Amino acid sequence: MPVRYFDLFDDVSIPERWELGDPVDQSGQEVGNPWMFRKGVPVHVDGRLKVPIDRQGKPLDFSLAGVGVTPVVHAKVATLLAKLAPDDVQFVPVDVEDRTDEFFILNVTRVVKCIDDKASAEVQYWKPEDGRSEKTGNYRAVHGLRIDPSKAGGAKVFRPWGWLVVLLVSDEIKGALERIGATGTKFKEV
Repeated sequence: MPVRYFDLFDDVSIPERWELGDPVDQSGQEVGNPWMFRKGVPVHVDGRLKVPIDRQGKPLDFSLAGVGVTPVVHAKVATLLAKLAPDDVQFVPVDVEDRTDEFFILNVTRVVKCIDDKASAEVQYWKPEDGRSEKTGNYRAVHGLRIDPSKAGGAKVFRPWGWLVVLLVSDEIKGALERIGATGTKFKEV
């Protein structure tokens, strides 16, 4: 049976849930680039980061934090992902404001060229006339994302090349997260 893949995102419909802000350093300054955790490459962070709670509420095992939509996971999620997808992820320990539990920034380090342009509802590319020469030929928008699973190469947790705003997981990872009762997760098949 072929592997199925899912977009993993933050379930914002959970009532009275917390909202996390962008990571900050020990002095309280936001990290220089809040999007660095969604580029699909390993990162190096000096010192321990903190994640502020922008809105108090029910803590979640998986959250997308701040404008950088940085994945923040509870230790139980990090442990599971480190066991099942060790080559796909990096974990950066963080202190979440007012919490004693262990949390980590989930940095997905695998990028796979797998978007199926024809099966997706709509894809748009940057063109020379858009005036962004550094982006010409890259995806500008992807609606109704679909991937070609045969191009995933066995990846379990990854970001699709050209559309790094999405975090994709295999059906094995989805099932494992559901079995441990990871809160805050929502899935859509791609």
